[in-house]
Amino acid sequence: MDALLFGKGLVLGVAIAAPLGPIGALCINRTLERGFWAGVAGGLGTAIADGVYAALAAAGFTALGSYLGWLEFPLQVLGGLFLIYLGIAGLKPRSAVSAAKVQARGLLSTIAATFLLTIANPATILSFAAIFAGLGLAAGEGGWAGVLLVAGVFLGSLAWWFFLSGAVTVVRTRLPEGFATLVSRISAGILIAFGIFALLHAVLNAI
Repeated sequence: MDALLFGKGLVLGVAIAAPLGPIGALCINRTLERGFWAGVAGGLGTAIADGVYAALAAAGFTALGSYLGWLEFPLQVLGGLFLIYLGIAGLKPRSAVSAAKVQARGLLSTIAATFLLTIANPATILSFAAIFAGLGLAAGEGGWAGVLLVAGVFLGSLAWWFFLSGAVTVVRTRLPEGFATLVSRISAGILIAFGIFALLHAVLNAI
């Protein structure tokens, strides 16, 4: 069960990080200009910020665990629907994305800059709360479940930034336009699959 929960977080972390937005474009630009580690630094700040917000959402469920039992079904349904919504939104055609603009030049300053860019969007914590509810964290599985999910989300996101920077380092050019579309569709499919799983799980537990 622990391995399954961690695996869910890992896959979800990759799916959330993979669509190429402004931070992804920054990561590619920094990799081309300054090398592999500069590209990783461009995404690491985002992964840390996602981990922070995921931890806050998990901590909230853990602290209120004894009061959430009777809300397990509606929370899981809402979480599942939200995951499906994120997936459908990811399937829509996307216009060209501009890279995030940061003045930082060193690795640490780049990490700090992208962390602040991501943490400045407090709506992210609501997203993680809905996602964790869909994955069953609100069922009162305890603090350890939250730790596993948060660790999975962070490491999944981090793994994606390593992969993206590594791919750009190898080809030494911008990735083809079709790559971004393919990644977005795969990511959207994963989120939709998680959402459907959450809804089925909620219904089966309610029967």
